[in-house]
Amino acid sequence: MEQKNPLILDVKLTAKDLWKFSLYHSYRGFQGVFSFLFSAAALYVLIATWTTSSRPYRILILVCALMFTVWQPFVLYTKAVRQAKKSAIRDGMTLSFSAEGIVVTQGQEKLELLWEDVMVVKRIGKLLIIYMDRIHAYLLPDSVAGEKAPEITALMKENLPPRRGERGYK
Repeated sequence: MEQKNPLILDVKLTAKDLWKFSLYHSYRGFQGVFSFLFSAAALYVLIATWTTSSRPYRILILVCALMFTVWQPFVLYTKAVRQAKKSAIRDGMTLSFSAEGIVVTQGQEKLELLWEDVMVVKRIGKLLIIYMDRIHAYLLPDSVAGEKAPEITALMKENLPPRRGERGYK
């Protein structure tokens, strides 16, 4: 694919970027609601039974209350740190956006994607997530896009196919 006037970005993801993406996927939808309700219920039980419960019971309920609010985010962060050290993430990639599509270059490898290949694009805080399917996605933090972010967003809105189910820009 020959791109005309591409917007070229060198993307180097940090552990924090990967962590935010993992948090989003871990706490969205039903799983997020369940995590919140479970933690709130455990906290309620802990407070309601504090004076009548034994120390081991309090510790158990405290662990339950902290499981989704402290433990899981910590585990996701350590996983993101390990992932960020892998060469595929550490070495970064180049994303080139144009009206024709997206060209992803990493080392000697090059992947050309047409806009029709993009399933959906979502903005989560300061992170743009370009989903190719339910499993594969490209992350584009605002810290990388910089002043080109509005141009890239406009390019996506203009060139992505009309929303079909989950397709399009959200």
